Amino acid sequence: MSMRSCFLAAVGVVVCNAAVAESPNLGRVAGAEEIATWDISIGPDGAGLPPGSGTAQQGEAVYIAKCLACHGEKGVGKPNDALVGGRGTLAGDQTPIKTVGSFWPYATTLFDYVRRAMPLNESKSLSNDEVYAVVAYLLQLNGIIGEKDTMNAQTLAKVRMPNADGFVTFARGK
Repeated sequence: MSMRSCFLAAVGVVVCNAAVAESPNLGRVAGAEEIATWDISIGPDGAGLPPGSGTAQQGEAVYIAKCLACHGEKGVGKPNDALVGGRGTLAGDQTPIKTVGSFWPYATTLFDYVRRAMPLNESKSLSNDEVYAVVAYLLQLNGIIGEKDTMNAQTLAKVRMPNADGFVTFARGK
């Protein structure tokens, strides 16, 4: 059987529809609802951003409640990863500090990551409004957007990140 007939339906569930029909105990057919819960990727262009919105002020409250324990006050990174600072450290001889403000090329993929992976012990538990708000807060702390800016599907896709030109564009077959 070719792996082309298989796909990852959810974490740890590989579905091989042809194999399920032919052999017992090799997987199961994933339902449309199950697939939809994992089919939430947001690309650099913002396609697929959900409805909702949030401001940095709203995001600060969510951050304090759900992010501060791992990322420290205002994203300084203690005890874990820093989210703020590091601009200008990617070039030269100094140790690079990879943060939202210094490394991430797209605000839309920041939204994608926060929505699917945070908070660490409760991934995918934030509402869309909470994710927009936390992303707005992180962007504001990094000086990328203003304190009163509202992030939503339209505005987030237009945010220009400081390291937007720091990556090579991938083109298939080239």
